[in-house]
Amino acid sequence: MTQLTNAQPLTDDTQNGRSRRRRLKAMLAGGLVLGVGAAITLAAWNDSEFAQGTFASGAFNLEGSLDGDAFSEHPTAAAGSAADLDFTLDAANLSPGDVVFAPFAIRLDATTTYDATAAITATTSAGAVVGLTYSLTQPTAFGCDGTTTGTSLVPSGTAVGSVPAGTTLDLTAGTSPDAGEPAYLCFTVTADAALPQSQTGTVTWQFQAVSE
Repeated sequence: MTQLTNAQPLTDDTQNGRSRRRRLKAMLAGGLVLGVGAAITLAAWNDSEFAQGTFASGAFNLEGSLDGDAFSEHPTAAAGSAADLDFTLDAANLSPGDVVFAPFAIRLDATTTYDATAAITATTSAGAVVGLTYSLTQPTAFGCDGTTTGTSLVPSGTAVGSVPAGTTLDLTAGTSPDAGEPAYLCFTVTADAALPQSQTGTVTWQFQAVSE
């Protein structure tokens, strides 16, 4: 029995058309995949912050005064540089039992930005200073005589030309444009019975301030 069919044999043109459609679909599919890939590609974002500091050092300077008002620098022990203490009696014509007094003041100048501790030392002596002792007092006001009282820095009876170890005083810096508060000092020198005739000598004290 013969079966009838509507199928027609595929011509070359038909087969070629189907192949082209399959390739076109594959290309479109590939294009869609590429399109999706491009859509989810992220841009590279970045941002920065910067911080900087500016640094400057402070200032530090010590100055002294013979009258409690006019302050200036006396930076070395050399003659003409060191402050020449003004004793109330003639310290160049002493006799046993004489007592002489000299005021002095130190402070941190207006440029100084730190408090300080000042160490007191006797740096040099020249000539003869036998038979002389002294004391050093820190009063609350400028001035120096037999009635002066205050904080004892160097006790009475200390040989001129020496300072007990660890003798210091505190100094406070001022607030610009003002200098620090002065530290007032009183030197009291006593000639005892061992004082030789016709001797001459000098002693230089140093106040060395160190910032805190």
